[in-house]
Amino acid sequence: MGYKTDIEIAREANKKPIQEIGAILDIPTADLLPFGHDKAKVSAEFIAAQADKNDGKLILVTAINPTPAGEGKTTTTVGLGDGLNAIGKKAAICIREASLGPCFGMKGGAAGGGYAQVVPMEEMNLHFTGDFHAITSAHNLLAAMIDNHIYWGNELEIDERRVSWKRVMDMNDRALRDTVTSLGGVSNGFPRQTGFDITVASEVMAILCLSNDLKDLEQRLGDIIVAYRRDRSPIYCRDLKADGAMTVLLQQAMQPNLVQTLENNPAFVHGGPFANIAHGCNSVVATKTALKLADFVVTEAGFGADLGAEKFMNIKCRKAGITPDVVVLVATVRAMKMNGGVARADLGTENVQAVLDGAPNLGRHIENLKCFGVPVVVAINHFVTDTDAEVEAISEYVRQHGSEAILSKHWEHGSAGAIDLATRVAQIAESGAAQFAPLYPDDMPLFEKIETIAKRIYRADEVMADKKIRAQLRVWEEAGFGHLPICMAKTQYSFSTDPDLRGAPTGHSVPVREVRLSAGAGFIVVICGEIMSMPGLPRKPSAESIMLNGDGQIEGLF
Repeated sequence: MGYKTDIEIAREANKKPIQEIGAILDIPTADLLPFGHDKAKVSAEFIAAQADKNDGKLILVTAINPTPAGEGKTTTTVGLGDGLNAIGKKAAICIREASLGPCFGMKGGAAGGGYAQVVPMEEMNLHFTGDFHAITSAHNLLAAMIDNHIYWGNELEIDERRVSWKRVMDMNDRALRDTVTSLGGVSNGFPRQTGFDITVASEVMAILCLSNDLKDLEQRLGDIIVAYRRDRSPIYCRDLKADGAMTVLLQQAMQPNLVQTLENNPAFVHGGPFANIAHGCNSVVATKTALKLADFVVTEAGFGADLGAEKFMNIKCRKAGITPDVVVLVATVRAMKMNGGVARADLGTENVQAVLDGAPNLGRHIENLKCFGVPVVVAINHFVTDTDAEVEAISEYVRQHGSEAILSKHWEHGSAGAIDLATRVAQIAESGAAQFAPLYPDDMPLFEKIETIAKRIYRADEVMADKKIRAQLRVWEEAGFGHLPICMAKTQYSFSTDPDLRGAPTGHSVPVREVRLSAGAGFIVVICGEIMSMPGLPRKPSAESIMLNGDGQIEGLF
């Protein structure tokens, strides 16, 4: 049986005008800022007016560590949202926006797949409503104002060797990781070494995704530390008077984007911080708005639960004052087999033993998620090559770990394939069984917070950090930043910092290479192992096969 590609399915979607989607959530047409016929931003005034309403139930979708075999976290998020609507629940979906760099690199599209997709798929994976361009512009305005301030006499006494604010662009480009600016003579300023990060790694992105409104956004932008003086005292964004203009550039980007699923259910797509470098969740404003407008909100956190879910719980929930009612942990038979040592070419052949050999990765994630006091359901995202024996092997393994697994066929059948999952998830969410608590208290010392995550989530024996890093953390504590949560930056492919160490490794160490203070976003970034904040393109980037066909339609975007 031949299956249609994701883009073919998306192209055949019977989309409704975005005003009809808004009406499902009781958003008046006047409060929708339309971008074409099928996407719109929701006004800040309407969002502010919802503050006194009760919140719906929050469902977090996370996954095992990613493998080349694919897990389908976004697909499951969309399928579950459609499934909840199909059983009569008023549900909305909240996911992140796609970054152009990975889209043209190796990741491809990020809007779900099969018959569980958010549309318009092409626009979502390209310029969409321009949010990332606005973030790029705001970030680079600040960078320009720093160099301009130095050029015109440097009244703030910025130490040019200690400017920490790089520039950003929304593309994978390794050539820009390490650069020298201002060459070419006196009129171009003072040469200094700097570089570029990818837009989704920008602190401005994290700030936009954690801010409650424009006033909060401006305050946080002002709090960004951009450089230091020779006496190591910090220079803030507001010292350069850049926070007001940055807020102006971000005014529209702060408004959440409303789109729809293939089944015409509402979906908010807003914000997109990287999950291994930043905190990997869609915006707080989109999630909180959805909770006021729907009875159930299905959201996802990036990469595996060791990164995305941990940061969702310890950073996003803590900052936003929200709590999940149930966690759905996505796994696939194929990924279990890959964790069990099967080569990608052999994944289509039944191998129950390999499923069991790879299952400890799943078991570890179940145990970790339970640490947060939230019920866990495993969703087995069905592939057509899966056999009954392999699915049963996962189900039995999950039962032994005190949880339950439900087979979901949303990729192939849309909401009809997710009825069992939706029914059980709704039951648990409504039962009030969750007793959420973050992993560590605010007042725990910063290094102890790092150790807590490394030992309890990654199951490491130790955290390796030299004197300089420990001293830096103490300086930040003395400066009043000790209460901030930790944002770990590590590989997504393993519990450890070694991307090739699959399964559920123990006995490993977590080396801390660098720590960065994101004072505006409100967290400490801890960089472990080889993590790039500016990715490169692969040998054969997806961009090589992305093009317009004879009908003017986009080909190659998944």
